[in-house]
Amino acid sequence: QVQLVESGGGLVQAGGSLRLSCVASGRTFSSLTMAWFRQAPGKEREFVSAVSWSGQMGYSTNSLKGRFTISRDSAKNTVYLQLNSLTPEDTAVYYCAAVGLLITTRQAMAQREYDYWGQGTQVTVSS
Repeated sequence: QVQLVESGGGLVQAGGSLRLSCVASGRTFSSLTMAWFRQAPGKEREFVSAVSWSGQMGYSTNSLKGRFTISRDSAKNTVYLQLNSLTPEDTAVYYCAAVGLLITTRQAMAQREYDYWGQGTQVTVSS
């Protein structure tokens, strides 16, 4: 089993920034892909960004490129999501997900590919 714990969410004004963190613990894998999804009120959960632990794969949804950046610190078993130039439309619960495989960018966008999920961290952007 892998446990994922997110942190870093909060209330921020439009135009502000946040950095979300997701710490992974438990079972280790030779290959690992981690991702961020988000779910806004009344909407379906959507893919944000993914990265492989080896750095071979990194992908972000086109609409968020330039504002959101994913990174990882293998030594700390942590993946980050830097959120910049936030707008009220970014208000959502942000979830961290992981799978013990190196998957393609196309697979990375699908929730069904992930075996492990965190509890989520709330990001609220005020206008």
